[in-house]
Amino acid sequence: MAADIDTTEPPITDPAHQLPEHASESHGPKKRRYWLWILLLLAIVLIALLFWRHFKDQKKPAPPKPKVIITTATAQKGNIGVYLDEIGTVTPEYTDSITSEVTGLVVAVHFKEGQLVRKGDPLVDIDSRPYRAMLLQAQGALERDQNLLAEAQMDLARYRDAWARNAIQKQLLEDQEKIVLQDEGTVKNDQGTVQYDEVQVAFCHITAPISGRVGLRLVDPGNVVQSAGTLTLAVITQMQPITVIFTIPEDSLGPVAARLQKKVKLTVDAFDRTAQTKIASGSLLTIDNQIDTTTGTVKARSIFDNKNNALFPNQFVNVRLLVNTLQGVTLVPSSTIQQNGSASFVYVIQNDVALMRSVKPGVTDGGLTQVEGINPGDVVANSTFDRLQDNVAVSVSKPGANTGGKNASGNSGGTASGSSAP
Repeated sequence: MAADIDTTEPPITDPAHQLPEHASESHGPKKRRYWLWILLLLAIVLIALLFWRHFKDQKKPAPPKPKVIITTATAQKGNIGVYLDEIGTVTPEYTDSITSEVTGLVVAVHFKEGQLVRKGDPLVDIDSRPYRAMLLQAQGALERDQNLLAEAQMDLARYRDAWARNAIQKQLLEDQEKIVLQDEGTVKNDQGTVQYDEVQVAFCHITAPISGRVGLRLVDPGNVVQSAGTLTLAVITQMQPITVIFTIPEDSLGPVAARLQKKVKLTVDAFDRTAQTKIASGSLLTIDNQIDTTTGTVKARSIFDNKNNALFPNQFVNVRLLVNTLQGVTLVPSSTIQQNGSASFVYVIQNDVALMRSVKPGVTDGGLTQVEGINPGDVVANSTFDRLQDNVAVSVSKPGANTGGKNASGNSGGTASGSSAP
């Protein structure tokens, strides 16, 4: 019996489809390295491009900065006043409240409300008949006593003649002399009574004691007034001249007092409540004799002609007292001065270049300021300060041109002129 032979053929495998085991494992890392090289190359190209553009831009010249367009003003040599600005009250030099000196019935009122009266003009009449009757009685008593005195004097003359002839005793002569003296005293008493009654009659006709404006009528005909009463019949305030009372700080008293001692007439201007419109001009009359310790000020009185009655009693005004006048100083518009903290400076224009100059400002008046640090004739910038710097090129605009900026005062600038204080 023959042995069984296994005739089954082994499976045939295709060598082309048989790959090494490490082939599939190394395919992924190679692909990643490929992309890394590509990215690195792109980065190198990008960096090179940036360096190339940077060096190219450096080779190009920078465009010139545009000039700053400004307006200018010229420093001038002139005079400027040193003023004290204070608050004042218009006060009449005289104010009279008219009251009755006698008791009686008001029979006439001669003035109109708000009327301007002169000294001596009639105001109010009070019934004077009772006082005239009393005056008549006093005059009669005076005449009687004067005749009694004359009779006593004649008797005294006769007694003296008789005494000279030794016809009477000396006692009779001496008694008669005393009677004459008694009668003289009685006559003097009667004369005083007559004068008093005459004054009472005169009080019945009230006249204006000063010239001024009469206020509102406070009494009417038919009213009874009392001599000891407090009823005011009329109020008169003097309008021309009129005064203004204001205060001066004690720190400023020295220069003012020194000028007054030299008999210098100090000008005082009165402005309205807004301090924009000048109402009147006058002069300083005097200052008070002591300082108010509660406020540290001293009162001063100035006088005004007030020809047009522009100043009204108790009116509030702003007062400007001219203390001194600085002569021949350098003046510039206040708008040209700039501040950097506590430092002040201006931009002086030379050869179309703005140069910063430190200045020391002083007195300011009417938009002009006295400065030290520049000379008359220097041209200074007066606008576009937000774009100005030291050593910046500028271009001066023509009048009426748009500067693209605005000066500190809101104007387009211009040429300053010296201001002479009044």
